[in-house]
Amino acid sequence: MKIVAIVGSIREDSYNKKLASFMKEHFKNRVEIAILPIEEIPMYNQDNELMPPDIVKDIKSKIAASDGMLIVTPEYNHSIPGVLKNAIDWFSRVDKVMHNKPVMIVGGSGGALGTVRAQMQLRQILNAPGVSALTLPGNEVFIGSVHEKIDESGDLIHEPTIEFLDTVMEKFMDWIQNNNK
Repeated sequence: MKIVAIVGSIREDSYNKKLASFMKEHFKNRVEIAILPIEEIPMYNQDNELMPPDIVKDIKSKIAASDGMLIVTPEYNHSIPGVLKNAIDWFSRVDKVMHNKPVMIVGGSGGALGTVRAQMQLRQILNAPGVSALTLPGNEVFIGSVHEKIDESGDLIHEPTIEFLDTVMEKFMDWIQNNNK
């Protein structure tokens, strides 16, 4: 099974990048996760959507060829980061590569609520007619106080969080297989 991941933070030392990298390594025996470089995507411009930059074409082709998507995002000002919204805008135009694509959302923040508000907004965006992604129902992954759950080398070390990720990822993989029958 092949899953592509996009991370809503472009900060070099991002906890959400660390979460995506942890998941890529942790689940490597069960699923191939490729983290896509959305930080390289220019701002969406409808004037260019029919002839998008090569990076947009490349990422869109990887999404189209994948079995599902993982979106790992922080919360900025009770919302999703602009870089994530920009990427989704590109992906929702012309060939609409997220249409009917299974998506799992994960997010971590320093606050107690994790990324609750950002994920609620993201689910609304993913449900928009141009996107029409299939968001894994009933399995929200909000990782609060993420800075206390990742060690200095970037590994998630909080066992209850790891166990929960294991459970949700298993449900996501089963859901993808059931949707692809």
